[in-house]
Amino acid sequence: MGAVTETTTATGKANQDVFSITLQELAETDKQIIAVTSDSRGSGKLVAFGERFPEQIVEIGIAEQNLVGVAAGLASAGKKAFAVSPACFLTARALEQIKNDVAYSDNPVKLVGISAGVSYGALGTTHHSLHDFAVLRAINNITIVAPADNFETEQAVRLAAQMNKPVYLRFGKKPMPLLNPDETEPFKFGKGRIIKRGADIAIIANGETVYPALLAAQQLEAEHGIAATVISMHTIKPLDTVLLGRIANAVKAVITVEEHFIYGGLGEACASYLLQRGYNKPFKIMGIPDEYTVTGSQVEILNHYGISQKGIAEEALLLLKNKIKRAFL
Repeated sequence: MGAVTETTTATGKANQDVFSITLQELAETDKQIIAVTSDSRGSGKLVAFGERFPEQIVEIGIAEQNLVGVAAGLASAGKKAFAVSPACFLTARALEQIKNDVAYSDNPVKLVGISAGVSYGALGTTHHSLHDFAVLRAINNITIVAPADNFETEQAVRLAAQMNKPVYLRFGKKPMPLLNPDETEPFKFGKGRIIKRGADIAIIANGETVYPALLAAQQLEAEHGIAATVISMHTIKPLDTVLLGRIANAVKAVITVEEHFIYGGLGEACASYLLQRGYNKPFKIMGIPDEYTVTGSQVEILNHYGISQKGIAEEALLLLKNKIKRAFL
């Protein structure tokens, strides 16, 4: 597979598949790249990588704390270590190692959380990663990225490989179409991408929620004449506050959408920035609420919580009609 471009038609690949393909392309010419995995060759799409580059992969087994520790050691010795593990385990079991061995010690490990959000669906909340943005945002010296499509994924992996700082990359399992934004600026960490422009409402999303946000925006325009701006805010930290402030001031309301708990993620990051600068327009965070998460497939879970084309469109209509109840304590 050659380089993914923004003009390519939808590839239908899962972002973590594109991660694997891109990592193999980089490893062909860069022997410093090392994949470190916690018994995740299959789920992390690293089987082919291991067959092609047996000297550039380390299998740790089901021991995520050791995974991060070994990756940090390799990074401290000049290797470009990509630590690959299910996001739910990587950012919970190994949180202390991420904090101390990676971020605090300034070891440029690339933490790769696969099958993120509710990708594991029916396996239940033990396998859901709905906390990762929140816990990692509370740790300094780490860039947090959730690419929306194959193009963003490829670019994110290539940029991460070049960075001499810790990075967390979050990928899901679902095939994702390319979004073809109207911006011509190159992909950069900390710079959101405008997927669609509109003057009525802004829908700010990341990861796999950007596509239903775009579909919702298209539905709003076709059925109600409402013009929505859709932003892929792929980097949660550092947040593109310049774009956020400019768009929020230009529209009548803002919705954030994420495959994460409503606490501590993209929505709260955006709300914190805007509120501290006097923003007083309608604002809504869409995510998983504070409850025992329902069990089902990824699609079933997201549909249940309204993180879908239909749910986002309905929320936008309510927000613009100012029917959202607001209580101040």
